[in-house]
Amino acid sequence: MVTHVRAEAQGDERGALLSFLAEQRGGVRRSVLGLTEEQAAARPSASELSLGGLLKHVAEVEQTWIARAKGEPPAVHRDESDRHECFVLTGGETVASQLAYWTEVAARTEAFVRAVPSLNDTFPLPDAPWFPPDERVSVRWLCLHLIRETARHAGHADIIRESLDGASAWDLVAREQALSA
Repeated sequence: MVTHVRAEAQGDERGALLSFLAEQRGGVRRSVLGLTEEQAAARPSASELSLGGLLKHVAEVEQTWIARAKGEPPAVHRDESDRHECFVLTGGETVASQLAYWTEVAARTEAFVRAVPSLNDTFPLPDAPWFPPDERVSVRWLCLHLIRETARHAGHADIIRESLDGASAWDLVAREQALSA
């Protein structure tokens, strides 16, 4: 998993955006290294967030935004009745299944961003009270939004993981490097 984003090739804005997104995904992915399902479901802080729930959320949010940009319905439609399930592993969902799903989502995100004619291409924001009505955003905005969303939750994941077993983000990078050696 990416821990440092190298300078992009001259003029490769898409590559730079995708690399920063991959870096932030790595932070969330590392947070579940070596955990049991029970640990991943634990809520060791004042928050209701768990690492398994964060993992599910970031994958679902990324898929939903890419679907919007493509003019397609999201894989999972959430409303007030089930919005809470976005942050909880349910049914047969596991950390491994969510990691695999997110890998697929990430590949589709990369393919979409690489294939779109221009980062300036726009799509409509959804009709929601937190968005201005009839607003359009660019694919560039989408990439930056996904980076921000994922980074925010990578920070949450750092705190939750450290609360669980004392492992800091730096400890997890070292573990990851040891596993890949």
